[in-house]
Amino acid sequence: MSRSRYIRMIQGGFALVATLFGLATIIAGIRVLTGSDPGYIVFRPLLIYNIAMGMGYVAAGAIAWRSVDRGKYAAATIFVLNFLVLGAIGYLYATGSAVAIDSLRAMIFRTVVWLALFLGFAWMSHRNHLSDSEHQAQPINPPDAAQ
Repeated sequence: MSRSRYIRMIQGGFALVATLFGLATIIAGIRVLTGSDPGYIVFRPLLIYNIAMGMGYVAAGAIAWRSVDRGKYAAATIFVLNFLVLGAIGYLYATGSAVAIDSLRAMIFRTVVWLALFLGFAWMSHRNHLSDSEHQAQPINPPDAAQ
């Protein structure tokens, strides 16, 4: 298997993870929004954020399927946004607001998943750029050149 095909398979796998994670986030959020009881106090602004971000996760998966570099930027953006929200709900939880520990754990999980996706896309982007520079560094011999 060629290196570029291998990288393309990994890219597709990461894009699929992002998309499926987004769909699962949307479905879980809509279920709670329509009355399903998750078994803990729901912090409604976080629920709305998660549903919206689930849509962003699906979009990021589609973007990453087509372009590793753009997927890297989408994953980085999602990671940063999730990290900021994690900080906010961590603060709210620590001060005794109505944020359940389950919500905090779920946000930690989301943040770590998107950090891993970002790192994966960054690695693939780096490999692609290395491969491109190796091809450009090799001299091109005309077909009629003496060897």
